[in-house]
Amino acid sequence: MLEKIREGSQGLAAKIVLGAVILSFALAGIGGYLGQTTEQPVAEVNGVKISQMEFSRAFENERGRLEQQFGEYFEQIASDPTYMAQIRQGVVDRLVQQELQNQLALELGLRVSDAQIKQAIFEMPYFQIGGEFNNDRYLQLIRQMNFQPDEFREYLREEMTRNQLVSALAGSDFVLDNEVKQTLALQQQTRDVDYLVLSKDSLKDQVSITDEEIKDYYDLNQDQFQSPEQVALNYIELKASDIELEEAISEDEVKAYYEENKAQYLEEERRRVSHILVESADDAEAAKVKAQELYTQLQGGADFAELAEAQSDDIASGELGGDLDWIERDMMDPEFETAAFALENIGDFSPVVESEFGFHIIKLTDLQAQESKSYEELAGELRTELEQNAKIDVFYGKQEEIRELAFEIADSLEDAAVAANLEVKSTALVARNMLPAPLNQPAVTNIVFTPELLEDGVNSEVIEVAPEHMIVVRVAEHKAATVKPLEDVTAQIKSRLENDRAAELTKDKATELFAKLEQGTALADIAAEQSLEVQSQEALARQSYAVQPALVSQAFKLPHPTADNASKAMVELNNGDAALLVVKAVKRAEIEDEIQPQQKQSITRTQVNKNYLALLSALESTAEVNKPSSFNITEEN
Repeated sequence: MLEKIREGSQGLAAKIVLGAVILSFALAGIGGYLGQTTEQPVAEVNGVKISQMEFSRAFENERGRLEQQFGEYFEQIASDPTYMAQIRQGVVDRLVQQELQNQLALELGLRVSDAQIKQAIFEMPYFQIGGEFNNDRYLQLIRQMNFQPDEFREYLREEMTRNQLVSALAGSDFVLDNEVKQTLALQQQTRDVDYLVLSKDSLKDQVSITDEEIKDYYDLNQDQFQSPEQVALNYIELKASDIELEEAISEDEVKAYYEENKAQYLEEERRRVSHILVESADDAEAAKVKAQELYTQLQGGADFAELAEAQSDDIASGELGGDLDWIERDMMDPEFETAAFALENIGDFSPVVESEFGFHIIKLTDLQAQESKSYEELAGELRTELEQNAKIDVFYGKQEEIRELAFEIADSLEDAAVAANLEVKSTALVARNMLPAPLNQPAVTNIVFTPELLEDGVNSEVIEVAPEHMIVVRVAEHKAATVKPLEDVTAQIKSRLENDRAAELTKDKATELFAKLEQGTALADIAAEQSLEVQSQEALARQSYAVQPALVSQAFKLPHPTADNASKAMVELNNGDAALLVVKAVKRAEIEDEIQPQQKQSITRTQVNKNYLALLSALESTAEVNKPSSFNITEEN
């Protein structure tokens, strides 16, 4: 198929058509050309449309994150259409919030420069090879994420601008000590409770499910009973670390490499120094006079350590006799460093030196001269480095050979495998989330589950799954998702319907008994009537796991009980059971100890999160936000 396309593209007619297309792009501009689209946006924020392309990219990222988080259970979770609808809606909501932040940042004049974007890209470890930025890797990875370079730079600019906004909000937030104590008192408050649990299992004998109900549920919810889409794959895998060099690295090569890079193996000079600091913030002239007096005392034989302990404004080092430990070049203030590295002998001290911190007297207490590591020390390390570099060179050569052959002979991997001295590996028919390593990652599945590979049966492009680790894959067999037969899921549907019906009966029963509780019947009497047992929990804490979370949450929502009236509630539990809850007493925690820094930091962080969510809510409440109830989005199963 690809061969026919290539042959057809060489004709005169094809070249004329191609030239016309290129000319139309040149005249109209690619952006304008692509801007003419009739697709429905997923949302619109103050007139700015959020495209389906943006949604698709964000949704795939979220799906990939969930697949990594839940592993083999994700396929089961993803089979629930309600859950996946919530995920999609969550992605839309997040894109709306991001656009609101973008607009606020623009209004506030926040901006990230091109230089900052460039620096951020250079520093991202994903785009580096051997600790250095690699442009080929950069282009390859952003294309895997469906970005063009200019699109990625703008995407990164928006992310960094939003971070500026969040940092400004977080940096301006604070809590007072009395607010911290109040919050801690609420967090550490406990409650004494009694509760009575009504189990849905006790009412299942009152439930009867007919075959017709099972059939109706099956017909209305077939999306829940699909067997997953499956593929069997052939692939070739190339890793630099697995490559065996035809010729070993020789001793002469290692020595030559050492000589060429000798400057890198220098251990820089280090000095251990002590200092006496006189701060100059309040009165620079008085500070200078004091420092000069201390220098005179040292010249007269005063002990440096004792003087530092008694007179230095740097309390931390003063307690150690002024010791600042080892320093190297470019670690200290320039004036300080110049004076420290000018001292020649251990025990010498400098005249008074002024820096931005004040006035110093510096003493040299130890010295480690600059020296070069010997060849013998580094030979093993250098050999390993040379071998690794050689393997990487071979890797990229083989990768290019594989790329060309996999494209030219698109219906088989055999030729590419033979050329690179690799074997073609295979998998059995497996679901998307059950692919073995190294195929079990979004970079691979996003390519495998495309019409080109599934329907045309061609080889994929080279896919980089890790640094110096690539694969090429093709689909050997594809089995589409199908609805399981009714007989295979009848027991599952019956159990689900029985649980739902029993939960409804349990809720009705709990509502009836709660009415009695409110009318004055004691919880113990209700328990005796139902042949159940009242359970008690003294000093129930907010973070307690001894009681079901729904009961704990409701217990701390109820008002404080009075002497005449306990606080009561009927609680629906997450498993379909229900409970009657009585709060008997509230015990307030007294915070008398000094507040710990980590406690204040935690509460401040919580406050920042609350304020951030409040900001997003306020922005959305004053904006014109349109979220269509439905939109076309092709989801790969």
